[in-house]
Amino acid sequence: MKELRADIDRAGLDTLSGRKAPRARVLLIAGRPGSGRTALAEELARQLAGEYPDGLLRARLTEPDGARVPTERTARELLDALAVPAPPGAGEDVLSELLRDALKGRRALLLLDDAVDAEQVDPLLPDTPDCLVVAVSGGPLTGIPDVRPCTLGGLDKAAAVELLTRAAGPVRIKVDPRAAESLVEACEAHPASLMLAGGWLSARPKAAVADLAKQVHDMAEETSSLARVFRQAYATLSGPSARILRLLSLAPAGHVDPHTASALAGCSVSGAKAALGDFAALGLVRPVDSPIQQYEVPGCLVPLLRNLTETLDRPAEIQLARARMLERTVRLLQSCRAATETDGTGPLGDRDKHEGLPRALRFPSRADAAEWLRVRQPALLAAARLAVADGDLDTLARRLMAALTRALVAHRGPEGAAPELYGIHRLVLDVAERRNLPREKAAALLNLADLDARTGRTHEALARYRAALDAGRAADDPYATGRAMESVGGAYQELGDWSRASDWYGRALAQRLARGERADAARLYGRIGVVHTYAGRYGEALRNWSSAVAGHRKAGDVAAQARALSEMARVQEYAGRPEESLRTCQEAVEWARHAKDVRLQAALQLRLADTLERLGDPTAARLHRGAAERMLGAEHQEAMRLETNGGVPPSTYEIRSASAED
Repeated sequence: MKELRADIDRAGLDTLSGRKAPRARVLLIAGRPGSGRTALAEELARQLAGEYPDGLLRARLTEPDGARVPTERTARELLDALAVPAPPGAGEDVLSELLRDALKGRRALLLLDDAVDAEQVDPLLPDTPDCLVVAVSGGPLTGIPDVRPCTLGGLDKAAAVELLTRAAGPVRIKVDPRAAESLVEACEAHPASLMLAGGWLSARPKAAVADLAKQVHDMAEETSSLARVFRQAYATLSGPSARILRLLSLAPAGHVDPHTASALAGCSVSGAKAALGDFAALGLVRPVDSPIQQYEVPGCLVPLLRNLTETLDRPAEIQLARARMLERTVRLLQSCRAATETDGTGPLGDRDKHEGLPRALRFPSRADAAEWLRVRQPALLAAARLAVADGDLDTLARRLMAALTRALVAHRGPEGAAPELYGIHRLVLDVAERRNLPREKAAALLNLADLDARTGRTHEALARYRAALDAGRAADDPYATGRAMESVGGAYQELGDWSRASDWYGRALAQRLARGERADAARLYGRIGVVHTYAGRYGEALRNWSSAVAGHRKAGDVAAQARALSEMARVQEYAGRPEESLRTCQEAVEWARHAKDVRLQAALQLRLADTLERLGDPTAARLHRGAAERMLGAEHQEAMRLETNGGVPPSTYEIRSASAED
């Protein structure tokens, strides 16, 4: 600790050369898994917390199975911790830049655990010397300048005996200090080995320290002290407990709760709770500081557990355990979503579904369900990724992703859950392409393209909409093809290519007319009218708005008819035909009154006022403006004026219609 704290204040190369340090200082704690490197980093962060008032940000850069965590995911997690919104689907470069911008002017501490190499750490480094980064790795981070590793080996003898005393209790250690030193030697003074040995002794008050030391010494076939002590601890477990422990290596993200353990082992939830408590007492799992009960499988033990699983459990049993876990996760997600309907506002069927679930799967309230979803979200997303990567559980993977999508939307809304939904839709696309499911492929591409379009990646959205159109045609899915054609038109409209936009809207319109879908056809007439308005082709625009009005009238949609008349009046005004605009606007007011759309009535009254002023009738203009004020209040007048005088582009109708359809 003294060495690390001294390294914070050490003059860096930039300072020595007379330049101000452009980036945060990086402290590196290096050592083998189980050497106490993460514990040291956490203790350092605790001691430094007061010096970094903008908080501590944590991220783990390696999965429990040893796979690298993509930088994109890590940056997004850190941005979430800072409460900084990040656009769905943004790449590594964009997210890294957002993270650096978010940390400017802040004094924060970043703890990056389990880094594989410098390529993982470098994109996350703040461009401010006021921040500090503590990186934990197995070796040096070559490529990051001015970093000196603090390398951890084994503990010295006195410290090792003290750690063993804390884990096992003081009585036996003080009674036989030579045996304790012998056990320390057998454990190679390795902290994780000593914690396991202490946990084993603590659970067996009558066992002698010397006997355990001899047994660990005699396990010559194991290559490391950790493997030897773990084997000793594992050998004393009952058959069912040993099986539960082995299967914990399959837990997504290395975090396991009683439901996950129960599903993996095929035992009761109460039995899984008891087993997890026993494992925690032995040091085989660590309790997680969390609002819900869950445990972490130490990363240094995961390879040992996986090796046992592959040796002792048949592949079919392992696959069955994974399937049980995914099925349980799906049911919990269904319950999580159903909890949003238990307040009496949702459909009766959803409330009945929630009541019909087993009591162990029910959430007491919506708040409890939301908290479970928040805490378990990393493990739930990891479960989806692992299920898709497996390749043999695609049916369960698809059900899991559907349930996860619905739960996220129910609790956080489409916008709040958009970043997670983007990743889920990409997984759905992977499965659809692998299984040759064109209908699901089209749906995934449309969802991804919509999120791309909302975040300004219009060219990427256009490419995905075209791919969705191909998939929809392959699936013979009229909804997907029509939706894709209309969306291609929308992308071209966003790019300012009015000719292509109107062409694609026209194709979508022809399909809707051929299928007799009058309401959608009327809406598409409006979208074509918008494009022609933007292009300055007011005659074409008015013809299409007239068709939109007629279509809504035939469909009996009074509110849509009023909005279409409103837009038609706007175009007539643009075209220099104020008298016609005045008549159309008055007609729109009548239909808005029938539709009881007060806001639209007020907007139209203000438009009438502006038109009358231009026609030289200020008295009538004041009357209409007064009517608008009475409808919505004076505080809304300026907002309404912006909507009627061109401050809002003539796509208001289009946006409202699309929102209603979604």
